Formats: sequence, C-alpha cells, structure tokens
Amino acid sequence: MIAVIIIVAILVIVGLYIYSTQRNLVNLDEKANNAISQIAVQLNTRWDAVSALVKLTEQYAKHEHDTMVETIAQRRMNNVSTAEDINNQQNAIGQVLGRLMAIGEQYPQLQAADVYKDTMASIRGYEENVRLSRMVYNDCATKMNRMVRQWPSSFVANLLHFGKREYLQSDESKKDFPPIG
Repeated sequence: MIAVIIIVAILVIVGLYIYSTQRNLVNLDEKANNAISQIAVQLNTRWDAVSALVKLTEQYAKHEHDTMVETIAQRRMNNVSTAEDINNQQNAIGQVLGRLMAIGEQYPQLQAADVYKDTMASIRGYEENVRLSRMVYNDCATKMNRMVRQWPSSFVANLLHFGKREYLQSDESKKDFPPIG
C-alpha cells in the first residue's frame, strides 16, 4: 500500500513538473513571438520614415530617388517572422540610409530643410526602438534556450517539440556607421 502511494505521489509530482514546464515554455515562446512582431512593426515604421525621406530627396536628386524607391520596393518584407528576416531587413535599411546620407552630403540645402531634419530625427527614434526591441527578443530567446537546453526541462521541451531560438546578430558594420543627420 505504501509503495502504491509513493508511486502515485511520484507520478503526480512528475505530472505537475511537466505541466509547469510546458506552461513556462509556451509563455517564453509567446514572448519571443511577440518580440519578433514588435520588431517587425518597428521595422515597417522605420521603412515608412525612410520612404518619406526618399520622397523628399526626389526634388534634389531624381536618379537617386528612383533607385532608392526601387530598392525599398524590392527589400521591404511584410512577413517578418524569424531572426534571419529581421537581420535581412536591418541590412536593407542600412543600405538605403547610407545612400540617403550621401545624398544629404551632396545637397547641403536638403540638410537645411526642416522636413529633412524632422524625418532624420524620427528615424533616429525608430532606430532606438528597434534596438530596444532587439534586446527584448534576444532576452526572450536566451530564457527560452536555457529551458530547452537545461535538464530536466530539456526532456519536456524535446517531448513537446520546443526548439532553440535564433539570436538576432549585431551588425558589425554598424560599429563604424556614421551618425544619422
């Protein structure tokens, strides 16, 4: 009789552990999904600001404007759902911003325009929002990856098909990237 009680108690404890671990894994997975969505929103908002800046440059540099509009149309992704998608978006935006800054240097009267200054300030704000959102995502990915890799939660994660999350990589070229505006 005592053996049956001990076995039932162990099964209850194991069942509660699996239940609790599954809930924690789902919670972390949803937080990571939410963080990816937040980054996607910030990237789209930043693309909108960059698009507005491109339109502003049209009167100063028609050729550059057409090239950048084409680049934006080709690179803007509406379905950002992985770390790789976000890294690709970051690279595309960086290329367009680099070209915009070069145009601004070629046309000092463009840099003096209030709309240009305001748009560049908005882009700086979006850059900060994306940076913070990336930090949140990587923090969620770290917590998720710990649970997926550490024993005994790794057993439950494997049993329920939870996997590791990719980290968002920092852009090494940004270390030397000149300030915007």
